[in-house]
Amino acid sequence: MHRRTLLAATAGATGALALGAAPAHAGRRPSGDPEALLKRWFADTYRSLETMVADSGLPADNIRLGGERPVLTDNTSTTNIGCWLWSTVAAAGLGLIGEREMHRRLARTVATVEKMERLHGFWFNWYNTFTGEVLDNWPGSGAPVDHLLSTVDNAWLDVGLRIAEAADQLLAPRIRKLRKDIDWSFFYEPYDVADPVAHPGHMHTGFRVADNALTPYFYGALVSETRMAGYLGIADGTVTGDHYWRMLRTFEPGQKQEMPPGGDWTTRDGVRYFNGHYTYRGRNSVPGWGGDMFGQLMPELFVPSAQWNASWRTSLTHHALGQRDHGLIDTEYGYWGFSPCNVPEGGYQEYGVQYLGINPGGYCSNTDRTYVPYGEPKPDPSAYTNGVVTPHAGCLALMVTPREALRNLMRIERDFDSYEDGMGFYDSVNVSTGKVSDRMLSLDQGMAAAALAQVLKPGLLQRPFHSGGFRKNLQPLIAKEHFGL
Repeated sequence: MHRRTLLAATAGATGALALGAAPAHAGRRPSGDPEALLKRWFADTYRSLETMVADSGLPADNIRLGGERPVLTDNTSTTNIGCWLWSTVAAAGLGLIGEREMHRRLARTVATVEKMERLHGFWFNWYNTFTGEVLDNWPGSGAPVDHLLSTVDNAWLDVGLRIAEAADQLLAPRIRKLRKDIDWSFFYEPYDVADPVAHPGHMHTGFRVADNALTPYFYGALVSETRMAGYLGIADGTVTGDHYWRMLRTFEPGQKQEMPPGGDWTTRDGVRYFNGHYTYRGRNSVPGWGGDMFGQLMPELFVPSAQWNASWRTSLTHHALGQRDHGLIDTEYGYWGFSPCNVPEGGYQEYGVQYLGINPGGYCSNTDRTYVPYGEPKPDPSAYTNGVVTPHAGCLALMVTPREALRNLMRIERDFDSYEDGMGFYDSVNVSTGKVSDRMLSLDQGMAAAALAQVLKPGLLQRPFHSGGFRKNLQPLIAKEHFGL
């Protein structure tokens, strides 16, 4: 989305909110200038990420607030590191920090990543925040860590490294050296017509070190955050283009899934597949795995499929509008934006809208998991107890439904103690009780920062994904997409 389009679409939102009811909880007065508001949100969100970074240059997985000072966790992940890298590039691109400071911060992180233990060219899932050593035992419990080379988590670190490489010419040679051993074919299982179950043309979920083997599970859903690994492999030429068409839009008719799919069989580039979709509240879209926001929209922060293809744009927009309708109509929460996040009362849980995900168990929008099997009457909104919204989901929605998303985020800030000046939004809010999480997560703050940067300065983080193999190998595939919505 072009910046002018975003600002024009959101310009009336603040005025409309000013006419609403008085805040139910203490909160900041909304800005009358959408651009200023978005800049404030970005600046504070980036400062929360700064707070998470240890002297090692690695960000903690999350921080707990509420005491005398923020408390950093001892563990970090490859995804967290990627989030810090791209957020720092965004901070420089938006003028929050200078180029020299960007270089200093990126170089400190890269220096630690260079020393971190790897296997088969990829990084482990968990490291010590303060030393960069592979984490063998979980802080607190002491339980052993099951060492995994996670496909999707390595994808997000690779994304962060590519963005840093493109932004910092002084650092670029070191990052290219870091990345030269990344070969996405390691996780890829080529298609075999004789046994498509064991060889589906999908990416394995990872490599389990204890077994010295790839996991027996695959990332199959196309519209999931996990598609990023396939995108990187296709762009690099290490994964064949047919992988894109072999990814699932829905399961085939007759297979167990959230609802019977619409659509038909089609063939593209010699691959025959079921071109399925779901229908929720009169809108067609391609479901993700659980119906959450970041599964749909996180890759869009970097690979602009909605710019390249109208079908992608329609599907992603309908997903966000479906989340809106679930939050405002099905449940009458008054707020929306459902995605895995910290449970306000403690812990971590997947949240989503069951009608927007393939998973037959369904992600639910509330901690109490009010699940309604397809075909059964929807319950009264009062059945959805302890509904949870997460601001990072609202930030992602700014890219496709800017007016509605801005209004929603402003209400979350206004009506709850959900925003910390100088730090940004807390991770989640129980809209039924008003309970606000006391944590901020690197992943969620990193997604929010990237989304805010995208609407303030479109394309800022997308430079590496508009050239080379992305333009030659990936964009033509996405351009052919026709979901039949």
